[in-house]
Amino acid sequence: MIKVLLIDDEPLARSIVREYLAQYPEIHVVQECNNGFDGVKAITEFQPDLVFLDIQMPKINGFEMLELVENPPDVIFTTAYDAYAIKAFESCAMDYLLKPFSRDRFDRAVQKWLSRQQNPVKVKTETLLATAPLSPGQHQRIVVKTGGKIKIIAVQELLYLEAADDFVKIHIPEGVFLKNKTMGHFENVLDAQQFARVHRSYIINVQHITRIEPYEKEGHLAVLRSGVKIPVSKTGYGRLKVILGL
Repeated sequence: MIKVLLIDDEPLARSIVREYLAQYPEIHVVQECNNGFDGVKAITEFQPDLVFLDIQMPKINGFEMLELVENPPDVIFTTAYDAYAIKAFESCAMDYLLKPFSRDRFDRAVQKWLSRQQNPVKVKTETLLATAPLSPGQHQRIVVKTGGKIKIIAVQELLYLEAADDFVKIHIPEGVFLKNKTMGHFENVLDAQQFARVHRSYIINVQHITRIEPYEKEGHLAVLRSGVKIPVSKTGYGRLKVILGL
């Protein structure tokens, strides 16, 4: 039996997929979810072989949801936005269905996936998540999973980011959270007029800097309102001077 999960905030869209899947007796829909929060829980609980995943959903989108899943399952994306991440799908050999899609187009996607099971081709979901363009909302928030719960952090809450091996520590007044992303990712997506990469291991929200102190030779320390001192490299100091108009 092939276990399939449907994640889409539109009941009609889910019913169409369910109807089209009815002709595949080997495929069983184990759960339907109307948002990414429930989707994360369902993937953990049911360990599906395949997920039909909507991209644009309230609160968190399909990409953000997958970022919270350890070892993501195979995915066929569904989207109503033809310009949204299509190149990323194609470059990663992942299939997508552009709404509204026909039964024929649906069957081709399913047959492609089924044939891949006979001759496995490793498709890296992580590669897609790294190359897919962000939606406007994703530039304003960071979604993390902590203690089995999902938390949405507004970028305005950020104090600073700190590299931690394969993760990034996100420091906010409430505490510290881990995100499985790179510092380079955040350097690219955060507003360069508000966030500065001051060191290979640190990105600072410049609005929280109270002063900059000299430190060892050509180095400096950025002192935040909380009293935390962040090392600033020579290159990072140059970036800060531009942003702060020093």
